[in-house]
Amino acid sequence: MSGARETGNSRRVLFLIVKIGVSAGLLWLLFSQTDVAEVGGRLQGMDPGWLLLGVFVYLLHLLVGAWRWRLLLDTQQVGVPVSMLFRSYLVATFFNNFLPSNIGGDVVRIADTAPLTGSRTVATGVILVDRLIGLAALTAVAAAGSVLAHHGRMPVPGASYLWMALAGFVAVGVPVLYYPHLVTKLLGPLRVLHPEWVEHRLARIHTLLEQMARRPGAVAIAGAGAVTVQLLLVLVYVAVAYGLGIPFRVRDALIIVPVSLVAQLLPISINGLGVREATFSYFFTRLGLGVGAALALSLASAGLIMVLSLAGGALFLLRRSPQPARERAALHRDHKPRLLDQTDDVKLDT
Repeated sequence: MSGARETGNSRRVLFLIVKIGVSAGLLWLLFSQTDVAEVGGRLQGMDPGWLLLGVFVYLLHLLVGAWRWRLLLDTQQVGVPVSMLFRSYLVATFFNNFLPSNIGGDVVRIADTAPLTGSRTVATGVILVDRLIGLAALTAVAAAGSVLAHHGRMPVPGASYLWMALAGFVAVGVPVLYYPHLVTKLLGPLRVLHPEWVEHRLARIHTLLEQMARRPGAVAIAGAGAVTVQLLLVLVYVAVAYGLGIPFRVRDALIIVPVSLVAQLLPISINGLGVREATFSYFFTRLGLGVGAALALSLASAGLIMVLSLAGGALFLLRRSPQPARERAALHRDHKPRLLDQTDDVKLDT
């Protein structure tokens, strides 16, 4: 057992080293192709007015994301204030930006809503559906951007894969949301691991999906909210670009930003560092804007998002003090969770 654990740890360390190497290597290659002073000059001359607009749009982006999350919770008859979900979303953003993967942020969101849903399984299921809708929306916006790129004679490498991925999301998502019994049938073989435990979770998953299927309008609006989230993020980059004095048209941003976000999903770098800059540089050279402008915009936008996510870290630290803990307990009482039965998985899960 210890040998297997050590092997797993060694693989994780090796994989982390490889990712650091990829990020560092790509950044070195890109900076070697441009004037570092140009990048620094653009960053130092940032227009604070455009920067503040970028901050506002990014916070709006988070607010719409929290509202989308609330819509999905509403399908489970769980009413939660958007303000509470916004704070949780901000804390999750902190963990997403300062941990090697996005899983930490999802854990925060699950932990915050499990007491309100009365079930870790339900809270996790809602987050998974939220994630899938978000990925589908990102893929759809990126695929639409590839069409704009084609007409603008700036082809997106691998555009056909974006459409294939979007078709896959539709092919999987529709049966999952509207035929929940298929999901429980597919997961049925897991009962051999622990019949009672698995059966209880499958029943909850079936109920969760069944309740969502009864609210197709809410799910559709959540999908529209997910697209809005992606479009707002595009506008963040546009605002930062104008602040840096880069003539970055919205049309071009609709192509480049979503494609760069899809590229960052590849687990080959540290939170997309290097991959994001390489993607921007590829397109910026074709637009005649240069690698220096691409690096300045990519790094400034990422820096803005990381600095704002520090507010989530501060909120997380405040949670650990006695007073915020009492306030959270009062909030949970005010927004009553669904009644727990004697076998509820909040009690059983460890």
